[in-house]
Amino acid sequence: MKCCRAVKAPAVVLCAIALFAVSSRAAVSPAFVPTRFTVIDAGTIAKPDVVLIPGLASSRAVWDAEAKLLAPNYRLHLVQIDGFAGTPAGPNANGTILPAVVEELHAYIVANKMHPVVIGHSLGGLLALMLADKYPEDLRKLVIVDSLPYYAVIFNPAATVETTKPQAEAMRQQIIATSAADFAAMQPASAAMLVKSDDGKKAVAASAVASDRAVFANAMYEDLETDLRGDVATIKTPALMLYPYDATLEGPDPAMTDALYTSAYKKMPNVELTRIDDSRHFIMYDQPAKLDAAVEAFLK
Repeated sequence: MKCCRAVKAPAVVLCAIALFAVSSRAAVSPAFVPTRFTVIDAGTIAKPDVVLIPGLASSRAVWDAEAKLLAPNYRLHLVQIDGFAGTPAGPNANGTILPAVVEELHAYIVANKMHPVVIGHSLGGLLALMLADKYPEDLRKLVIVDSLPYYAVIFNPAATVETTKPQAEAMRQQIIATSAADFAAMQPASAAMLVKSDDGKKAVAASAVASDRAVFANAMYEDLETDLRGDVATIKTPALMLYPYDATLEGPDPAMTDALYTSAYKKMPNVELTRIDDSRHFIMYDQPAKLDAAVEAFLK
């Protein structure tokens, strides 16, 4: 695989609790060199393009199993946000992150003359929604894996950007102020709330510990302060929204979980919602076969 400087939450509620806590390959176009992420360009030449974006503090490796299944039929663009999972922070160390990443995703797509499917998990799902909102012509289809148009509603259904700001800022400062040892010690418990798979728990915790703390905290803050509830009604891109449900944590009745996601996306005109049972936030670790079946059926 060639890596180049190119493009670069019930269960969602658990994510809030855990905030502390291939075949032929082709090179991407040198016409655009992003500064906010890297991309591994893989899969099969002359096949439809698929861009995969990981979530907060995650490595592109969260997509490894799914990428292996998609690679024979798609050309994959595996994004890694700078500052996450041990990568250098670069420009993401200063100023706003998410809007700048969206601009570079757009530039990458245009430079490579693509009309891709974009798949995003968690924060990556929010980035995908932001891209579809601002540049609808960029996307052929959209797959959102456990993300919400406005994450702060998990704390308060009546939340607004202004009412959430003090809480978001306090969380940001607390994350930054936590010692490296204390932060690392918190991650196994945080990861256990987000994923059932033992290997997945280890990977999630390790990625968080290896992430640049300022990038982690600032990206989380921006996630909490980004409200797309009024925008989803105009996002007409065909979309699949996958969300998890785990009875061991959320109780025997999935009604509250269903209501959360259904309400969040009810104004989005061309979205299909699918619940993945026996999974927590990282569906790709807990239910890889179900995730792949849903994605493959939607892409075809």
